[in-house]
Amino acid sequence: MEKVMVNASTSYEILINSGLLASSGKFIKAVKPSGKCAVITDDNVDKLYAECVMRSLQDADIEALKFVFPHGEASKNHSTLLDIYDFLAEHGFTRSDYIAALGGGVVGDTAGYAAATYMRGIDFIQIPTTVVSQADSSIGGKTAVDIQAGKNLVGAFHQPRLVIADTDTLSTLTPEFFADGMAEVIKHGMIKSADLFEILSNGDIKSELVDIIKRNVIIKGQVVENDEREKGERMLLNFGHTLGHALEKYYNYTGLTHGFAVAIGMSMFTHIAERRGMCKTGVAEKLDALLIKCGLPISDPAPLNELYKISLGDKKHLVSGMNVVICTDIGESKVVKMSVDEYKDFLEG
Repeated sequence: MEKVMVNASTSYEILINSGLLASSGKFIKAVKPSGKCAVITDDNVDKLYAECVMRSLQDADIEALKFVFPHGEASKNHSTLLDIYDFLAEHGFTRSDYIAALGGGVVGDTAGYAAATYMRGIDFIQIPTTVVSQADSSIGGKTAVDIQAGKNLVGAFHQPRLVIADTDTLSTLTPEFFADGMAEVIKHGMIKSADLFEILSNGDIKSELVDIIKRNVIIKGQVVENDEREKGERMLLNFGHTLGHALEKYYNYTGLTHGFAVAIGMSMFTHIAERRGMCKTGVAEKLDALLIKCGLPISDPAPLNELYKISLGDKKHLVSGMNVVICTDIGESKVVKMSVDEYKDFLEG
């Protein structure tokens, strides 16, 4: 089993290996020796893994109750959040109790935000079951729900007490969902690790999942340790997301998944940066080749003028303009501050 420690405002371990779910109760008991556990999951993951986790919690003498909500981004909202609050209150959960988020990014973000806000904050455990959640979203303490104006606009920083990443759960993902998560993995290689990018480009990804997830976790963990509240370096993790979030909203969060949208955003920004001399020649071609290898798109017909308008509503839009993440080479990145007019000109480049 691989272990990675994150030393943020709360220090916690990330456990990575195949077959960890059956022992999840033992791992959780070590960090939460007392208190009730609310296992929050969605209806897809519930059918696959909830029974195994609930049995493991029972074997570890942990009192556990389960809350299930419909899968998908459409459930990542205040209605689901209020239902979770009611469930916790109905079953007498106190500040001594905790939540375990079992599922992908939607479950982790929503359950994490419930933990951050119920009784002004209770502990939570992340048990991610998708590529994107194991490699990225379960680490770092970002929790949120969506509102009509955009994704993740209401949330809180709330670090987990433990992350349990069982790579066996990735075997049940459809090819599309596996590819969707690979966008964030590729992002980490682009912004911080030429070695990871090389492994992804030339290796057999599915046979190296434990190592690949570990490399991603180390990258994400180090960035979080350096900049937990996203005031500087952590902004690099938004590579591809400015345009990606705009694409998701343009399609009303249907038909284009988060990872697919981020892949398009990474490719489009890198091509523009290369044309403008902000990026080493040939990087966009290598990035596109890896995105295609992983089953991800590199372009979209949505009009850029519409995406420009939508992206001005993103969290990365400041009073003074936009923070735009550019990869100057594979494994090297920086945040470029642009005025609104400069950002518009950049997109048109």
